[in-house]
Amino acid sequence: MSENILSEKLNTFQQVRELNGWQAIAFSATLLERMLPNYLLFCEVTEFADPTQYRNTLNSIWEWLSSPKSKINFSVQLEKVEELVPDAEQFDNYGVFPAIDVCMSMTAIIQLIQQEDLQGAVVVSKLSQGGVEAFIEAQAEEALSNAEIKAHPLMAWEIATQQELLVLLKQHPKNADTCKRLKAFATSEGISNIGIEII
Repeated sequence: MSENILSEKLNTFQQVRELNGWQAIAFSATLLERMLPNYLLFCEVTEFADPTQYRNTLNSIWEWLSSPKSKINFSVQLEKVEELVPDAEQFDNYGVFPAIDVCMSMTAIIQLIQQEDLQGAVVVSKLSQGGVEAFIEAQAEEALSNAEIKAHPLMAWEIATQQELLVLLKQHPKNADTCKRLKAFATSEGISNIGIEII
């Protein structure tokens, strides 16, 4: 990995690492909103499971962010989503990997809310960026250099999105309006982090 790519990734991850509390959870939820279509499409194509639970749990997270006094049992939510994690060995469909990234990200956010893993936002940040990198490599007909991966439109968009999201969180207060703004930001392009159309 070239020094430039490494420093850019470390810079993003370091900034994410410095987020705490509401901002860390909001950052994670926004990235997961961009990733969720990958899980929805995987479930639709393979009939693996009803993906509604993941949509509902993410809605619960947004509700909690908008109104932290909301009574949501995240332990129960975690149990429900953990039952719907696909096993990569049981599928020859590449889509299982982005789907698993969504599942791992959901778990990381809930554990962050429960204060069981205070670095949950970094986990989600890395899963989103790593998922884009893996997708680019899977689509390529030959091995790509780090510079070629970085130059790919999806990777450039991923890095820019995470950076823009960090700025948005610094500029806007902790409230329901900010949550609406973040959710709109996540879906504004109409595609997921790896280019899957949002259904």
